[in-house]
Amino acid sequence: MNWDDPTDTGADAERLVGAVADREDQAVEAALRPKDLGEFIGQEKVREQLDLVLRAARARGATADHVLLSGAPGLGKTTLSMIIAAEMGAPIRITSGPAIQHAGDLAAILSSLQEGEVLFLDEIHRMSRPAEEMLYMAMEDFRVDVIVGKGPGATAIPLELPPFTLVGATTRAGLLPPPLRDRFGFTAHMEFYEPRELERVVHRSASLLDVEIEPAGAAEIAGRSRGTPRIANRLLRRVRDYAQVKADGLITREIAHAALAVYEVDERGLDRLDRAVLEALLKLFGGGPVGLSTLAVAVGEERETVEEVAEPFLVREGLLARTPRGRVATPAAWAHLGLTAPRGAAGGTGQQDLFGTSQ
Repeated sequence: MNWDDPTDTGADAERLVGAVADREDQAVEAALRPKDLGEFIGQEKVREQLDLVLRAARARGATADHVLLSGAPGLGKTTLSMIIAAEMGAPIRITSGPAIQHAGDLAAILSSLQEGEVLFLDEIHRMSRPAEEMLYMAMEDFRVDVIVGKGPGATAIPLELPPFTLVGATTRAGLLPPPLRDRFGFTAHMEFYEPRELERVVHRSASLLDVEIEPAGAAEIAGRSRGTPRIANRLLRRVRDYAQVKADGLITREIAHAALAVYEVDERGLDRLDRAVLEALLKLFGGGPVGLSTLAVAVGEERETVEEVAEPFLVREGLLARTPRGRVATPAAWAHLGLTAPRGAAGGTGQQDLFGTSQ
C-alpha cells in the first residue's frame, strides 16, 4: 500500500524482489494507495510528526512547511506526498529531478502553481545545479528571477510565486547540498518495515484485491518481502495467480511457500541473483575475500549489477561484507545455503577475520 518512485529500466526493475516500480506496479498501486494518514501503515514516528505539521498548518490557515522524505524505493514517499496534498485539501503536481535539466524547466512549473498547491519532486538530488539554485529562492521567498536576454545585456525579472508546499523525495539524502536540505521545514527518513507491519499491508491489499488469504499465508509473504511494501504487494499478486491456477484461490502458508518457490524467492527474500552471488563467493572463492569484478565475472553479470542491485540487500541481511580486501561471506551466508565453511575460510571456524588477521 505504500509505494513510490517512477518506472525504471534498470536491472532492479526486472526482479520480482526489486523495489523499483514497473508499469504493472504503478497501475495496481493507484488503486491500493491509502488516502489519509489514518490508513497509512507503518512509519509510526514519521506519521505522528507529519500529522502535527499538517494539523498546525491547517489551524493557521497557512500552507504546510516544505517536506523532505528520504529512504529506499518502495517505502511510501510518493504515497505520503499524495496524503499531504489530500490532508491540506490542495492539488498536487508531480515531477522528478531528472526531468528538470534547465532552470527554465523549473520556472515554468513554479509559475503555473496555484496557491497552496503541493509540488512533489521525486529524486530531487538528481536535479540540475542551475535549477537547484533557482529552487532556493522559490522555497524561501516564493519568487524566482527569470533571466531575459544573454550576455552583458541580460536582465533578471523577479516573478512572484503563490505560497506552495514542496515535497522532495530522495533515495540518497547525502547527495543533497546543505543549502537545499536546510530549506525544508520538516525532514523524515523512511525505515524498512517490520514483518508484522508487512502482514497488515498484505491483509489490506488482499482485501482490496478481493483475495482470500489466511494469516499464516500473509506472514509467509511478509517474511520474504525485504521490509518493503511494494515488494510485499508484488509477491501477493504472484501468489494470488498461483493460488487461482493450482488451488482453490485461498492463500495458505503452504500455497504461498509453493508459489514463491516457483518464483525462486527463498525464506529470507533472496532471489536467483542474490543466491548466485553467494554461491560463487562461497563455492568458488571459499568465502572470500574476492574483488568485485572477479565476483561479477563468476556470476555472469555486470559489475554494476552485482554492486548496486544484489549487494545492498545481502549486506543489510548480514550475509556479505565489503572489506578493503574484497567481498567476504559471513557465517550467516554459509548457514543460509546449508554449507560448511572450510577451515581457514573467512567466516568459518578458525578463520581469518574480515581484514585478514588470524582469530
